[in-house]
Amino acid sequence: MIESSHLIQTKKKGGLLLDVSLFCDCKDRVLKNCGKVIVGKDEVINLVFTSFLCSGHVLLEDVPGTGKTMLLRAFAKTIGGKFKRIQFTPDLLPSDLTGINFYNQKTGEFQFREGPLFSNIILADEINRATPRAQSAMLECMEEKQVSSDGTTYALPALFFVIATQNPLETLGTFPLPEAQMDRFLMKLSMEALSSAEETQMIARFLTEEPLAELSSVCQKEEIRALQEACKEVYLHPELVQYLVRVVQETRVNSKIASGVSPRGTLAFLRAVQGHALVQGRNYVVPEDFKTVAVPVLAHRLTMQIGADDGRAAESVIEEILNRIDLPTENWSGR
Repeated sequence: MIESSHLIQTKKKGGLLLDVSLFCDCKDRVLKNCGKVIVGKDEVINLVFTSFLCSGHVLLEDVPGTGKTMLLRAFAKTIGGKFKRIQFTPDLLPSDLTGINFYNQKTGEFQFREGPLFSNIILADEINRATPRAQSAMLECMEEKQVSSDGTTYALPALFFVIATQNPLETLGTFPLPEAQMDRFLMKLSMEALSSAEETQMIARFLTEEPLAELSSVCQKEEIRALQEACKEVYLHPELVQYLVRVVQETRVNSKIASGVSPRGTLAFLRAVQGHALVQGRNYVVPEDFKTVAVPVLAHRLTMQIGADDGRAAESVIEEILNRIDLPTENWSGR
């Protein structure tokens, strides 16, 4: 396991440089453990882990049966901590999530009973099936890590991560997430179809056993908290800071986009490239980090012009922007 004292090694050029050699062991353990259940999704697992290290949240959108819930359950068991799965339905109330105040006859006082949000990892399954009233209860907890009930605010655990799923095809009985809710998700990901070889491997794995039931945690909460703090110290070269700003600014002037990336999205982009660098075993960001996380982090934050959205328009525009803006060339490590 990684000790927090090992993560931050020395000061150099006025900034903290991280010793990430021990971190790679944690990443390998997570991938190996999730790989016992999920086949051919290492990149998705990497991005989910990246979001987790950035203290961000993930929206996983795809058609039914692609392994969304299975992947998230495997990830939750791998990370450990207190895990709750919430099945979102139209009759779900905000108090079903946050908790309620009830009258305790023994003490003669009102007492707060915590809801499922008071956990470390939340699986919000089919989040778009809940009404806007229930969805709004997630806004405060995802952004500020707290909930409010009857005028009192309660802090959520320091290690708090929401992974939500939704089906993009079914619209009957669903309530689309508003832009404010979408902006709270650090990344929006999707599962791709398995290849023939991967599907054969999946069948062989599930033929005689149930891998998910046999999974156990391979990380400690203290270890993850230390890594989340270390993520903020990953070095970002000034030239790459300007590159990040140019990409974001371009989304605000593009003719195909009605509303570009918000300042919250800019900070999310920053944290995501730092987290991805750490996941790749580096203590500094390189241009490839931007190319990997740009679409998952930025595309769902765009509002496209009427007639310009064909389902993948936002992703295509982000890819066009990345290809159009020249990447600077430097020694990115700062050494």
